[in-house]
Amino acid sequence: MLSSKAKYGLKAMVHLALREGLGPVLIAEIAESQHIPKKFLDTILLEMKNQGLLSSKKGKGGGYVLARPAERIMVGDIVRILDGPLAPIPCVSRSAYRPCDDCVDEAACTVRAVMQDVRDAIAAILDNTSLADMQASRARVESVLMYDI
Repeated sequence: MLSSKAKYGLKAMVHLALREGLGPVLIAEIAESQHIPKKFLDTILLEMKNQGLLSSKKGKGGGYVLARPAERIMVGDIVRILDGPLAPIPCVSRSAYRPCDDCVDEAACTVRAVMQDVRDAIAAILDNTSLADMQASRARVESVLMYDI
């Protein structure tokens, strides 16, 4: 399950993608518009900055910006930074592999086989979806919701 930390991180990153090219965005603006507790958002954005996905500017006119174009920031990268490996169990993780304590024969484990498919399906979607894709999806939803009476 996606944690609140990762969900808020994704919402904040999409907000920054929508403002791409318009200069730094204040944390308070992101927090208010996305309904994210500011203190929690501070921690999330600092972590994203430390991992190279964001840049920041201090002082007047300061705030956060994407460190690279939205089409080059994948959802999978954000989720891994904030939540850790995508694998539902450690024996199928590519980045944090650890054998299960109760497993006698990993190759014959039916639970592992299914969980490996789950991990692969999740990774296929998240690693092939960029912030730009999420932004475009949001724009499509908003255009459907707009109508004249």
